[in-house]
Amino acid sequence: MSTLRGKRVLLGVAGGIAAYKIPFLVRQLRKAEAEVRVILSQSAKDFITPLVLATLSEKPVEMDLVIKNSGKLSWNNHVSIAEWADVILIAPATSNTIGKYVNGICDNLLLATLLSSKTKVFWAPAMDLDMFKNQANQSNLNLLKKWGHTVLPSPFGDLASGLVGHGRMAEPDKMCFAIRSYLLKDEFWYGKKVILTSGPTRESIDPVRFLSNGSSGKTGVALLTALAERGAIVTWVHGPSHYHLSDMENVLYKPILTALEMRDAVMKAWSDSDIFIGAAAVSDYRPKYSSKQKIKKSNAGLDSIKYELNPDILSEVGDKKMKGQYSLGFALETDNGEEEALRKLNSKKADAIVLNYANKKGVGINSEMNAVTLVSKDGNETLSLQSKEVMAVNLLNWIKKHSKI
Repeated sequence: MSTLRGKRVLLGVAGGIAAYKIPFLVRQLRKAEAEVRVILSQSAKDFITPLVLATLSEKPVEMDLVIKNSGKLSWNNHVSIAEWADVILIAPATSNTIGKYVNGICDNLLLATLLSSKTKVFWAPAMDLDMFKNQANQSNLNLLKKWGHTVLPSPFGDLASGLVGHGRMAEPDKMCFAIRSYLLKDEFWYGKKVILTSGPTRESIDPVRFLSNGSSGKTGVALLTALAERGAIVTWVHGPSHYHLSDMENVLYKPILTALEMRDAVMKAWSDSDIFIGAAAVSDYRPKYSSKQKIKKSNAGLDSIKYELNPDILSEVGDKKMKGQYSLGFALETDNGEEEALRKLNSKKADAIVLNYANKKGVGINSEMNAVTLVSKDGNETLSLQSKEVMAVNLLNWIKKHSKI
């Protein structure tokens, strides 16, 4: 399953050093099974070869307004190229190409296609610092925005000239995310306020030890990506994890360590939210007292630790749930899974429980794949073994289908 299957992306590559990154973007889009066509400006061929992009896109690269073939001339139909695309991305978008487009200048195939297009256009500016800051360029970029085009932010960093600042082209993963978000925007999810918890929590024993679990946070990252791509506004309450996504639009980051911190962050946002997705692996217990000094092995101090229950976040969400709100929790079990998930569904006043198992090899906690069962009052539905990215999309589709909000 691929979320971009059948979508058509037209990449316009202008002549800038950042063109060397475009093959990575093409591979990401093709991996998602989007159809990709590439137009190169004549100067772009100095930075990236047409053969590389033709090979990766699996389509011929377009370069010329007039095609010369075996002594014959033919017109390259830029209008049909423009009509083919669901979305157009210009990357790198040089000062030259931006300026010509804004002023209606048409002296190559890329500009002719752009000026003939009626579809959404994204621009990824790439130029040196002073050129980027120049009022002529800034005026042109503001005009593009005024006309309804999207200008991707230029990150701060090292530039080819040796200067440091803005003017870099957005990275391929950021460009890919922008394209996916546009193509996957979902009417149900767009503007929905979602609280997502993910990752483990940590409960301090002393300054160097803590109670936790093996949750990697991969499921949470997959869900966050799928939600953001569909236009949801997400409050992401996440425990410590090696897997993270930063600087995403419409995502409010709430990093936490303990279950109490997670509960407080969730409940603070819940009254103004539509959906709660509790994918975090929250520690059930915490030490009643955390030692200020490291507990020495010699004094057997660990044996005297007393524990107390952590708050049940899903239950508190259920108790405070109002009409028009929806809550989905996760249950990690080793046996009697469906019975336990059904008990949690009812006792925690949840709308659905995602059941997965801790004792099945290659699935669940800290793995790339998962196989889950959705337990709700509508019955149980099993999702077979699949990547966590695909599972996240299927979970959102399931919520869309079964929720009444």
